[in-house]
Amino acid sequence: MERRHPLQWLTDLWNRFSNWVDRLDNAHPVVADLLFYGAVILLVVLLVHIGYTLWRVYRITTRVPDATARSAAGVPLQDARTHRARAEALAREGRYAEALAHRFAALICDLEEAKAVTVHPSKTPAEYAREARLDAAGRVTLAGLVARLYGHLFGGEPIDETGYREFAGTTDLVRAHVGPD
Repeated sequence: MERRHPLQWLTDLWNRFSNWVDRLDNAHPVVADLLFYGAVILLVVLLVHIGYTLWRVYRITTRVPDATARSAAGVPLQDARTHRARAEALAREGRYAEALAHRFAALICDLEEAKAVTVHPSKTPAEYAREARLDAAGRVTLAGLVARLYGHLFGGEPIDETGYREFAGTTDLVRAHVGPD
């Protein structure tokens, strides 16, 4: 008994397909030509589509992210003054948790201006707290602000106007701690 190769079925299939194409070419040469050119056109379309898709993926992954895209707190990053004004407007409406996000975004803008952090839209508040070039007291204060921000924004802890005003006052003090650390 002759031993067969495990992929012999694939070879057999290819041979049957080749024979079918030969018979088609002999019996109907115009149809065979149309089939051939249709396959070539389909191949070109597929290659163009694959190339375009790869180009789009490459372009997206190599693009430098826009630093104004999002802040660590998830709000569009603008300038510190705009964030403070938006925070105060939200606080007047009683939306204190959202106001905290804008106060934190204003703090990040201030720290970037002071060259204490580098803004990147994918960074979290905790990453800013770890990288901030602040003195020891400033690091502790910023870490405390991040913990409170997380608790109110993501943990659902309630906050009132007094809590918001205390958070806002603390954010105003952090810039004084920019240092060589």
